[in-house]
Amino acid sequence: MLKKYLNVAIVYAALAMAGGVFYREFTKAVRFTGATNLSFVHTHYFVLGMFFFLALALLEKSFVFSAQKGVRGWVTVYHVGLNVTSACLFLRGLSQTGGTALTRGLDASLSGVAGIGHILLGASMLALLILIRRSPVLQRAAQPD
Repeated sequence: MLKKYLNVAIVYAALAMAGGVFYREFTKAVRFTGATNLSFVHTHYFVLGMFFFLALALLEKSFVFSAQKGVRGWVTVYHVGLNVTSACLFLRGLSQTGGTALTRGLDASLSGVAGIGHILLGASMLALLILIRRSPVLQRAAQPD
């Protein structure tokens, strides 16, 4: 799993860079100078994607937690949450830069889906931290001799 976490970190780093370049070049092309959610795609993918999976790789190396039941499922939930959140940021950013006024219903729907993405991220982070704490390495270290 160590190599898998590192590969995923590389993918999210590439997505972060692509998001940053798109933000910079797209806003320049459409001559948009205001604030837009497009800028957050870059940081979300770097911090919540690349750095998170680099940290998981380091934690896996130290605590060997990935063999536990449920880890793969929670990692999948994390991926879904991160990508749903980033997609919502991207879509809202496109509407902001394009000057498209969203209807109240569409605006609320986009916020709701982004909220679900954040909930999935938060729940999976907590679950993974609990699973790391329950790793066999830590359990053996906590037992008295």
